[in-house]
Amino acid sequence: MEVYDVVLIPLIIGMVELLKMYGMKRRLLPLMALAFGVLGGIFYIYPDDPKAGILVGIMMGLSASGLYSGGKAVVEREN
Repeated sequence: MEVYDVVLIPLIIGMVELLKMYGMKRRLLPLMALAFGVLGGIFYIYPDDPKAGILVGIMMGLSASGLYSGGKAVVEREN
């Protein structure tokens, strides 16, 4: 993983914000960040090593969703 690959994290944040603007439920947003991270890890960062891509993708997705706040949003019930 190169230093410039970390730029995917703000990109993931931006894509999740777009989903939020278009009305996706807040509790699903951290899961989408995780999915975008895994996809970026597999297809962009480590296309030849899926295991490493998944691991790095999970790390990027959790970073983008803000570890704690993401877990909290999934657990909270909608009002």
